[in-house]
Amino acid sequence: MPTVPAFPAFPAVPAVPAVPAVPGTVLLSGIVGSTAYGFAHAGSDIDRLGLFATPTEELHGLERPAESHVGTAPDLTLHEAAKWCRLALSCNPTASELVWLSQELYEVRTPLGDELVGLRTAFLSAPAVRKAYLGYADQQFRKLLTRDTTDPATRRRAAKHARHLVRLVEQAVRLHETGRNLIRLPDPERVRELGERIADRPTLAEGLLAGAADRLARPGVLPAAPDPRPAESWLRRVRAAHYTPPREPLRNPGTPVQSTGGALGPTG
Repeated sequence: MPTVPAFPAFPAVPAVPAVPAVPGTVLLSGIVGSTAYGFAHAGSDIDRLGLFATPTEELHGLERPAESHVGTAPDLTLHEAAKWCRLALSCNPTASELVWLSQELYEVRTPLGDELVGLRTAFLSAPAVRKAYLGYADQQFRKLLTRDTTDPATRRRAAKHARHLVRLVEQAVRLHETGRNLIRLPDPERVRELGERIADRPTLAEGLLAGAADRLARPGVLPAAPDPRPAESWLRRVRAAHYTPPREPLRNPGTPVQSTGGALGPTG
């Protein structure tokens, strides 16, 4: 029976600092970005992503609560549950990876968060994967074309764009052909070396983009459209679980004003 090669161990990361105050409950969060992909090195930033539930009664007023909170100490992005679902249904690569992380990378897990992980394949669709992943990869390619790599700092940025371009096209093809999103790359060092070559010669990426587009145009395992029903049902359970009824009874509004049948009374 063939053995499955083990991935290199994740580098040790510092304990998550106190999560910034948000008007709600964090349901799921974890370490994403370079650490999750296998690109991290000494001194790399630790990126965290999560989703939270706004208290349901806060959704009933005139003003809509903020749907995202972004902080830099730590580097943490939190999306409200409904916004995260919308992003995931469009197969946004950054938001979607939250439900495909290796178990050791999760830092906050609740029963509702675990439910969402179990629903992750319902968010997928072939057209959305093709549009989102190739769209992001093309953005990285365009950034490469405008970088002056004679400057060392700019050269490092170019290499980062190139690595993510390679990652995005490989993740897109894997999703299309297997229905699984492998966040931890099997061979991150190969991707790193390829990124270095592309940073020096951006035109090398044209073949990768064309090849991925060709494979994504063929029949795959993903449906033509996502199934929003599991997400809708989950979100309604979130709303029910985070609703606090008023503690005081409603005040008597007083005696109703007698109707004039639509006619205005005298004004003076």
